[in-house]
Amino acid sequence: MKHSRLFKRREILRKLGVSAASTPFLAGLPSLMSAAEGKSTGPSVKKRLVIMFSPNGTIPHAFWPDKEGPAFTPNRILKPLEKYRDRMLVLNGVSNKVRGDGDNHMRGMSCLLTGRELLPGNIQGGSNTPAGWASGISIDQELRNHFQKNPASQTRFGSLEFGVAVPNRADPWTRMSYAGAGQPMAPISDPGRMLEKLYGKQKDKGNLKRIVDDLRDDFKKVAGKIAPEDRELLEKHIHLVAGLEEELSRPEDTSARLFPVPDIDPTIELVNDNTPRISRNQIDLLVNAMANDMTRIATLQFMRSVGQARMHWLGIDEGHHGLSHEPDGNAVAVEKLVKINEWFCGELAYLTGKLAATPEPGDHGGSSMLDHTLIIWLNELGKGNSHTLDHIPSVMIGGEKATGFKMGRYINHKDPVAHNRLWLAVGKAMGHPMKAFGTEKYCQGGALIFG
Repeated sequence: MKHSRLFKRREILRKLGVSAASTPFLAGLPSLMSAAEGKSTGPSVKKRLVIMFSPNGTIPHAFWPDKEGPAFTPNRILKPLEKYRDRMLVLNGVSNKVRGDGDNHMRGMSCLLTGRELLPGNIQGGSNTPAGWASGISIDQELRNHFQKNPASQTRFGSLEFGVAVPNRADPWTRMSYAGAGQPMAPISDPGRMLEKLYGKQKDKGNLKRIVDDLRDDFKKVAGKIAPEDRELLEKHIHLVAGLEEELSRPEDTSARLFPVPDIDPTIELVNDNTPRISRNQIDLLVNAMANDMTRIATLQFMRSVGQARMHWLGIDEGHHGLSHEPDGNAVAVEKLVKINEWFCGELAYLTGKLAATPEPGDHGGSSMLDHTLIIWLNELGKGNSHTLDHIPSVMIGGEKATGFKMGRYINHKDPVAHNRLWLAVGKAMGHPMKAFGTEKYCQGGALIFG
């Protein structure tokens, strides 16, 4: 049935004289979907999930709000999200109770989305027990599979894994998404590679430039034949394409290159002064792909656990992980760590703003994509210098209609609750009520309640 609908959409586009290169941009437009399925477009019932990760713990006194409940005020690290306070759930006490082999960074990273122990292995971390990959599927892939089984929620990719400055290496510190036991999924950190995955296999900049020109022509052909809200979506696509075209037209300068060279020493961090621009490109592509209904599940991974990113654009020359090990009394290091986490939150605010500013495709009720999306921001540790897996900094942002969660609150679980129960709640919100996820004993008490 899925392939039949896709064939009908492509046939409509072919009759409109649209090139194959434009099909990925246009096939998901609601008015074309309704034409292909022989029915009118009604209010959207889509649900989407974006999980964002940043590493090495937080600074608790600058992260957690002072007041519980709806009267909370975002603390310094969360200030970039103040505009979306009524759409936020700040969750204290969510803890990774998974134990077994591996150190806390390894378990914090590779057990974060799986809720299950690491497999035996020979990767030696900061403990006496080496370990391997996670022993089960991650929540993003579990929900991807659930969505893909239902023709109404099937998408071209099922899920997309975005990275920002994730190093070119594979170990439990760099992977959080798993297709199954021992099956880590690598995020794509190069916007150029992600662009190729989404919109075609361009071999070089010249080919991409020609495709950009073709897209502009094709958009003109369909603009008068689609619904007004679809034209607004196309304008956003054209804006994205124009931005990419501008990047491609810049002179070759390795010091200001948009796409990092992929063939590098895997021990070197892919972090440079270009990282903020790469982050925004990745977020733009993520929102664009979701607006086109190419996926409803995405992860956005910043760097890696134990990563030594040197964030020169913040005036910070020391490695992130090294700073996170400094004692609480080192006020200079603490201030730098607060700035680092403020930057991560600012990127989350940018993602939130893009979703809030994009009308929900096919919904004539005036809702935004944010109304139908749940964003979750997580870390592998609660605090860097203690390596605690308790009180993981956890923020959820999104629309109540997508989740059923009552937003605009700070909830403090003073007795730490297993993060498996968070994933049970998220599964239920996404229409996949699970009795257990990950290691079953950590699911006791059932899904956390945010209604």
